[in-house]
Amino acid sequence: MFAIKPHHGGISVPNLDESIGWYRLMLGFEVESRAFIEQIPAHIAFIRCGDYRIELFQLEQANALPPERREPHLDLRTHGHKHLCFAVQDALAAFAELRGKGADIVFENVIGGTPMGFLRDNSGNLLELIQFPALWPEQGVHP
Repeated sequence: MFAIKPHHGGISVPNLDESIGWYRLMLGFEVESRAFIEQIPAHIAFIRCGDYRIELFQLEQANALPPERREPHLDLRTHGHKHLCFAVQDALAAFAELRGKGADIVFENVIGGTPMGFLRDNSGNLLELIQFPALWPEQGVHP
């Protein structure tokens, strides 16, 4: 089997600049590149935080995200991509910081002993945060 590594996920947004600002403020993403793709046609931006990239698309006359796609449990009733997930060292602290910045927190929970939760970006897209400190082994933190 050939090897794979994560590269990016894509999100359609109504306003590219506003979404870039939101991801910068809330999660620390920075613009890696911007372009116009004639074949779609769409303005795009690759944003990056560490090894995680998101490709944001702004298309003229794109449909708004339906209300049921903004709720984690209702969204599961529609096939397709559900959310992006970001690992954090401390979910409680991460959600407290995001709440302080005015983020739209859907819920926080502990599932199977693991703290996690969902928030919505400025366009209503679902994002998950899951506590997974093992990804920071250099700090001697274990799950």
